[in-house]
Amino acid sequence: MKKTLLACILFMFCLGAFAQASDPAAPYTRQINAFIDEWHDDAAHARPAYFDKMANNGVYIGTDKTELWNRDQFKAWAKRFFDKGKAWSFKATKRNVYMSEDKNFIWFDELLDTQMGVCQASGVMRKTDKGFEIEHYQLSIAVPNPVADKVTKTIKEFEAPPSVK
Repeated sequence: MKKTLLACILFMFCLGAFAQASDPAAPYTRQINAFIDEWHDDAAHARPAYFDKMANNGVYIGTDKTELWNRDQFKAWAKRFFDKGKAWSFKATKRNVYMSEDKNFIWFDELLDTQMGVCQASGVMRKTDKGFEIEHYQLSIAVPNPVADKVTKTIKEFEAPPSVK
């Protein structure tokens, strides 16, 4: 009985080791996820390092159609939030990470729990000699299909010229 139990334990251990070894990019993916999570945490705590994680010519696209900034424009826009010591809080509930064969270019998509409700985002990162940097990030509010007509109607009414309202 003891030998059978020991054999089962060894077999399960081998399976676990094989499963971990089957994805050679897993440690790198963990580094990427940690970097993105830290970036989001920097915003939540209004740490200036948030902007340091973006490329000099990085782009941030927010939820409003007017929100298309390069890093420095975004930093200037966000200053009022960072000066208060708290900006926005995004927590990833799901993230998919992809990368080029040489692992120098990374792109990802994520579902986020935010103060606006569920949002979706996608980003592009690049590995440099100094580490990762975000080249492009786009945030959108996730609108459920059953209410999309109501949302688009509300937006059209909001954007209509005063004479039409």
